Amino acid sequence: MYTIVTGACGFIGANLVKGLNRQGSDRIIAVDNLSRADKFKNLVDCEVVEYLDKQEFLDLVEDGYFDGSVEAVLHQGACSDTMESDGRYMMMNNYRYSSTLLDFCLDQEIPFLYASSAAVYGNGKRFEEDRACEAPLNVYGYSKFLFDQRVRRRLQDAVSPVVGLRYFNVYGPGEQHKQRMASVAFHLYHQFQTSSRVKLFEGCDGYADGEQCRDFVYIDDVVKVNLHFLEQRCSGIFNLGSGRAEPFNAVAHATVNACRVARGETPLSLAEQKQQGLIEYVAFPEALKGKYQSFTQADLSNLRAAGYRGEFATVEQGVGQYVKHLSSI
Repeated sequence: MYTIVTGACGFIGANLVKGLNRQGSDRIIAVDNLSRADKFKNLVDCEVVEYLDKQEFLDLVEDGYFDGSVEAVLHQGACSDTMESDGRYMMMNNYRYSSTLLDFCLDQEIPFLYASSAAVYGNGKRFEEDRACEAPLNVYGYSKFLFDQRVRRRLQDAVSPVVGLRYFNVYGPGEQHKQRMASVAFHLYHQFQTSSRVKLFEGCDGYADGEQCRDFVYIDDVVKVNLHFLEQRCSGIFNLGSGRAEPFNAVAHATVNACRVARGETPLSLAEQKQQGLIEYVAFPEALKGKYQSFTQADLSNLRAAGYRGEFATVEQGVGQYVKHLSSI
């Protein structure tokens, strides 16, 4: 029997493969689209039994090739570019692909875990897994939202586990291929290495410079939650964030200090970093106006009710670990 991980060469997918390997699972079929070839590097230290291109995989699923041979599907494959303007591509890649795999897993009565997104909440102020809180701002968020609605309808009759995890702002090792869609921590680290300073957006939506807040969640915690649900075999749509809204200034502060410590320099307060020009603020981009979440914070009530008791890393803890990793490669 095989475990299938889609998007396996991507950021979260590759880390899930590593997590499965640590648990002793190596009968993993890795599925991805390697049109961006450098993603392969995320899997070089992983154990898998097969790699399949996304389209080849879908053809085999629809032909019944995998019937009776799969024990779970962890579906991370998606277009995650929030600025993607090709709606047809987004819906085919995120909604239709996911729907095919949902139907397969329900038919085979095997667990289906998939990546949803906090983008479904848009500019809302409540981040609860409830239809009243959902109003995506872009086609990426809409593709995730629409699939969540399909899942809710199918859950009424599902006899096998279906779990949607609404990822908030995930950061950590393995995201280098994402380029402009990589995390704030990734970009700030490289800015500091290049110029010994970092840049954040000026204030918007009533927030002061760098004080827009997001729920930043470290990749190790994301893997732990996925593996929890793989073992628990319950169903539902759950937020996956830290449960804390922390400002971008906190990410910059943690990144600069972790880089300074790596250089043998002393940490500084946020005020000192600003005073010394280590943090700069740039104009808020016109292209993001009306499409930007200035505040997110996962409500973890349902996640805790589903039995997950793990603690989540703070920005200071997670960024510190991440900078150590980036400094070592």
